[in-house]
Amino acid sequence: MHNNKDEKIKDVQDQSLVERGFENILWSTRFFVLLAVIFSMIGGISLFIVASVDITKVGINVYNYYFSHPSNYDIHKDIITDLIGAIDLYLIAIVLFLFGFGLYELFISKIDIAKRSAASKILEIHSLDELKDKLAKVIIMVLMVGFFKKATNMELNNPLDLIYLSASILGLSLAFYFMHKGGNSHE
Repeated sequence: MHNNKDEKIKDVQDQSLVERGFENILWSTRFFVLLAVIFSMIGGISLFIVASVDITKVGINVYNYYFSHPSNYDIHKDIITDLIGAIDLYLIAIVLFLFGFGLYELFISKIDIAKRSAASKILEIHSLDELKDKLAKVIIMVLMVGFFKKATNMELNNPLDLIYLSASILGLSLAFYFMHKGGNSHE
């Protein structure tokens, strides 16, 4: 039985110079993925900053409402809406981070420092299907949070509106159930 290293050397010797050169160029094009990685990280960081500023504004509004000069600001409804909006931004930022980490690990190199970290299991990506599964779960959560935000601002004018809202909540609950029932083998 041949050694794996010997087989690789024989394969390289059997290649023509043109074929080897073309394959080197082809293999090097994977580094264009770094553009998606870098801009995903920039986008994620930007969303974290925007969401944090939004939450700071909520804190300022709460302080002003209770300790400064009360206004006709509907504090309870607006706080919930603003906080849900910030959570939505955080979740989208997480999608961008997962996407960036996943692309890097799939196309460039494993992240060595992440292997040594006990908290890195969620960022470990072993295949494109695993990356898609993780992204899909977070995107579904973003959609659920978006639905919750819309539902808090929805006016129920008749019993049919309440039935539609209830059916939507049931549908989301079933989707969430089946999403987690489908297996947590990656996490």
